[in-house]
Amino acid sequence: MTSTDVGLDGSPYQQYLYAYPHKTSYRALRPRPSLTDVWREQARDALFLYLHVPFCEMRCGFCNLFTRANAPAEQVTAYLRQLRRQAEQIAEALGGSTGYARAAFGGGTPTYLTADELTELFGIATTILGARLPGVPLSVETSPATATPDRLAVLAAFGTTRVSIGVQSFLDVEARAAGRPQRREEVEAALAAIRDARVPVLNIDLIYGIDGQTADTWRESLDAALAWRPEELYLYPLYVRPLTGLGRRTHARADWDTQRLALYRQAVETLGAAGYRQESMRQFRRADVPAPDGPDYCCQDDGMVGLGCGARSYTTALHYSFDYAVSVSQVRAVLDDYLARPADDFRYAEFGYHLDGTEQRRRWLLKSLLRVDGVDPDAYLARFGRLPGEDFPQLDRLVERGWATDGGLRLTPSGLARSDAVGPWLTSAEVQHAMAGYVPR
Repeated sequence: MTSTDVGLDGSPYQQYLYAYPHKTSYRALRPRPSLTDVWREQARDALFLYLHVPFCEMRCGFCNLFTRANAPAEQVTAYLRQLRRQAEQIAEALGGSTGYARAAFGGGTPTYLTADELTELFGIATTILGARLPGVPLSVETSPATATPDRLAVLAAFGTTRVSIGVQSFLDVEARAAGRPQRREEVEAALAAIRDARVPVLNIDLIYGIDGQTADTWRESLDAALAWRPEELYLYPLYVRPLTGLGRRTHARADWDTQRLALYRQAVETLGAAGYRQESMRQFRRADVPAPDGPDYCCQDDGMVGLGCGARSYTTALHYSFDYAVSVSQVRAVLDDYLARPADDFRYAEFGYHLDGTEQRRRWLLKSLLRVDGVDPDAYLARFGRLPGEDFPQLDRLVERGWATDGGLRLTPSGLARSDAVGPWLTSAEVQHAMAGYVPR
């Protein structure tokens, strides 16, 4: 079929649209709006709370997250002290009517902190921000080297409902090829410790498309993960991004897209046969595990409060954060800037993107379409007063390709496999222009 849709005709692996708009589209907000004004019109009875810990024991070769490896103990202490100051300012700006329906600690690796430091982190969330922990679904990220019994005991004591561990591969040689030196026995010991802690949901992250990986070795990692009967698995195609370890020393292969698609399809078949329900291109949940309980939260409608120098926050009309960085030197510069800020600075939004009505519709569409269940047209109509097809007639092109059904509101298996092309294709020209104008640091 002849098409002018260059984005759809290109690589199926263009960009993981985990948030919209991407932080590379954010710009300095001048004048800086006060958080009191930013949150004034936003409903605050069901928010998502995110605490960002920008520390890891290593920087993986594929990682483009905001994190520092092997930070000295005194910097971790200073970070927690500053996080408390930021929390105090945010709590004051939000007022006393704030309710959190979900929470997550990410990074970085939150369990890079010691057990005592984790206790302090939970204290910031509960005593200053008023999060009900235990009481709401809470996810915490960990790594094989830091999932120790003492740390996991703290997570369990505060009601953590989900622990996500980045394994990436159970084969030592593949882990090293991805820039993550680790040993299989360390991974297995960490998984055993998580199970011993009796956290309700274990999620295992795996990566496909690693140099040297084959269908047989991919199956070996999948089988090793399934042996633990994790409640969830996230499967990520490997990306080689600028300013990362792999990005500085690898080159694209002509057959890489074909390989990743084949390994993805293999995983879909393997996990389906093992009793897992696919929720998105990346997320798989064991069929007997219900969706998280707790107060209702909808990322399309409700806001998120992020704390820490790498966290984003969002209301309906404004997404904001501190400056974005990937390279080691710039991450350290942003972190140093965060640690040096006076407390009063945390009363303002620093960098961000204003979403007008059109962008709000687009974000709502994207955050639904890239899920297996697709877009609920009635919910969209109730929210915006129009049907999705009226605002996005280009969705018919997905139907023509066999990538979507229901007027383009639900992706087919072929469309779901190309989520990382569909998302960028639906990104607005304005956001694309802003992202293209970002200067990597």
